[in-house]
Amino acid sequence: MIAAPRFRRFRLTPDDWRNLRTALPFVGPWVIGFLAFTVYPIFYSLYLSFTNYSGFGDATAAGFTNYQHLVKDPLFWQSLTNTLYYTGLAVPIGVVVAIVLALMMNQNVREVAIYRAAFYLPTIIPLFALTFIFIVLLNPGFGLVDYLLGLFHIPAVNWLGDARWTKISIVLLAQLGAGGPALIFLAGLRAVPTDLYESAIVDGAGPLRRFYRITLPLITPVILFDLIYGTILGIQIFTPAFVLTGGTSGGGAYTAGPENSLLFYVYYLYKNAFQYSDMGYASAMAWVLFVISVVLALAIMRWSKYWVHYEVT
Repeated sequence: MIAAPRFRRFRLTPDDWRNLRTALPFVGPWVIGFLAFTVYPIFYSLYLSFTNYSGFGDATAAGFTNYQHLVKDPLFWQSLTNTLYYTGLAVPIGVVVAIVLALMMNQNVREVAIYRAAFYLPTIIPLFALTFIFIVLLNPGFGLVDYLLGLFHIPAVNWLGDARWTKISIVLLAQLGAGGPALIFLAGLRAVPTDLYESAIVDGAGPLRRFYRITLPLITPVILFDLIYGTILGIQIFTPAFVLTGGTSGGGAYTAGPENSLLFYVYYLYKNAFQYSDMGYASAMAWVLFVISVVLALAIMRWSKYWVHYEVT
């Protein structure tokens, strides 16, 4: 018989204790901040999701009432549908735009540093300000976008006043932030071995064939990262809808754009929590959003095993 392994108790040596005492003053503030401002709010919001709480006074137990209300709330389903619709469009388009920008930034031209700075510049502009700029660009009366469409005799589109186009306009706005992911894709492109391209050229492969047979398979891990990261950001879309609908002053009760087409999930959560003082219901929405995020991330990870290729060195 094989004897079971014996595990020795782990004991800190005097040097370990000395190093720990030295490190604690440096890591202690971060640990305290993490526990106080991240861990505690997470578990407190879980508690609030089972209560009736307005943000003032004491919370009263409500059981699963808030979660039952979610199932019966038509605005909850509309906000979830709007969010998934936006995410389903913005994330794949964002991946394509980021890859195209990365390919452009990977060109061996003299002014490439200027191009990289120009593509990345919109990502450092606050989204709040960028949305105001976008309102001007999409204005049906004097906006640049409709003016350019008119040059090609394309009828003007009421981007922000027609429920069929409001989410499309925010999808277009999201692409202004593609410069950040493009830099990550650029790093992935730089990691592709050049000898593979040289061998493909010798074999007579053209640019498109080299892209689909070499470049694209080897940057699939970066695509996976961008899909997960973009999906998590997409289902948390808030600022553009908040600005376009006038924030707390715009519209009536629960109104967000024409036919509530801009009532995204987090925006609806914000309205319940801070405009209508229903913290318990908002907390329940937050935890449902967390579950949805985890399910989507796991689904993408499971799907990725069919198309992500990891280079073995």
